[in-house]
Amino acid sequence: MAGLSPSGGINVFWHEGMLKHDTGNGVFDTGMDPGFLDVLEKHPENSERLRNMVSILKRGPISPYISWHSGTPALISHLLSFHTPDRDGGKELCSGTFLNPGSWDAALLAAGTALSAMKHILDGHGKIAYALVRPPGHHAQPGQADGYCFLNNAGLAVQLALNSGCAKVAVVDIDVHYGNGTAEGFYHSDKVLTISLHMNHGSWGPSHPQSGSVDEIGVGKGLAIQKYEPEMMVLVVGQDSSAFDPNGRQCLTMEGYREIGQIVRKLADKYSDGRLLIVQEGGYQLTYSAYCLHATLEGVLNLPSPLLSDPIAYYPEDELMTTKVIDAIKKFQNSTAPFLKGG
Repeated sequence: MAGLSPSGGINVFWHEGMLKHDTGNGVFDTGMDPGFLDVLEKHPENSERLRNMVSILKRGPISPYISWHSGTPALISHLLSFHTPDRDGGKELCSGTFLNPGSWDAALLAAGTALSAMKHILDGHGKIAYALVRPPGHHAQPGQADGYCFLNNAGLAVQLALNSGCAKVAVVDIDVHYGNGTAEGFYHSDKVLTISLHMNHGSWGPSHPQSGSVDEIGVGKGLAIQKYEPEMMVLVVGQDSSAFDPNGRQCLTMEGYREIGQIVRKLADKYSDGRLLIVQEGGYQLTYSAYCLHATLEGVLNLPSPLLSDPIAYYPEDELMTTKVIDAIKKFQNSTAPFLKGG
């Protein structure tokens, strides 16, 4: 399906094989059947969420701006650029993260699709690409699966950019959960700046020891980032930060996602010659997640007015609380990380 020229639209990379990852039914994400419920729910990370995202991009008002491309599976050699095999040649799983028949093939497709999208940009075929993928990836650490994630799709794409000559890459993660896997993979590096905007959920066990607190700012060279002008921008999107998502506690609506898209696009235009990779992560409200994705991409396209109105719109927000949190983070940064002073 053709859209506008690559310079004026978004190149979407997708493969329907990713729908074959079956996460099952149970009580939310536990896979548990207690025996006394007549109706069990699908695991929140199920194929239907991406089917709606695909359909809104194909049949929604943004469709003329979209060009479609097929993803391909990643090779083991690709995976080893970010991931480290354990002694058994596998990856440890965790609660809520299920590996069923079809799951590993889908994970390889997700990783390879993100790599294909990044390569499309690196090869000069387009400046904006979106990897529409599942299973998600930003919780997957180099040697640890976590939080529905097996392979770190965004991390692999970032490493490809570095290996292809990009001196610096900036990652902005707006999923409601801390992008701990991506941060962990580049925690010692001064070539990758990872920024995660997430709710305060802390660690959730051995698979996720990182807390996402303000003091997790890198070590060694990873702490020595000064003036940062990336040659590639990566926007990691999760619509679970919406006001109506069952797996998050934040209050974003379509307007907020649209504005974030606009801000990141401006940063890409300013620092990376407009080069921007977008990688899909969470987002578990089946219908509203698709709407919020549409709004995000509208913002990235910097369209003069919204193409879609918000079907459920208003959600009250305590703006004073947000200001207090930002002021507290700035105070910590000024005292602990002098290079961020004035940011």
